[in-house]
Amino acid sequence: MNTDLTKQAPRSPRVRLGGFAVLPRILDKCRAIVAGKNGEYKFNCPLDQRFFGFVQVDAEAFKAQVKKDKGDGEMLAWVIKTSKRKPEPFEITAWSRDQEERVPSDVESREYFHNLHKHYGPDREDIVTWFDLLDLDDYVSFGGKA
Repeated sequence: MNTDLTKQAPRSPRVRLGGFAVLPRILDKCRAIVAGKNGEYKFNCPLDQRFFGFVQVDAEAFKAQVKKDKGDGEMLAWVIKTSKRKPEPFEITAWSRDQEERVPSDVESREYFHNLHKHYGPDREDIVTWFDLLDLDDYVSFGGKA
């Protein structure tokens, strides 16, 4: 389990657990927060909040479970059991696909997105979605060249 985000990035938001995009990344960030080694990464950021809103699970209750040193499979089981929404597999697939394809939708978000894009990879024409930008940010932040 990756708990030191001062040395390496969390898993990509594209990595799935139980069909859920971003869940492995959320687990990495939460474990790093608990260990005091989160670096620049924040738990329960807007992306994380989208997940918690979809499954209808409280982020602080999630964190309390992570503090019990549960593995990925145990945390997935806990999310499914605790979810007030109880999403069906097809809903999880559709939600994850929507998240993976999500682009900045308002002026403020587009401005923020484009500023980061210019900073990390101005010549990269393949950076279109939020997941693209997060992957690029993670890569460049740990020594990669855009």
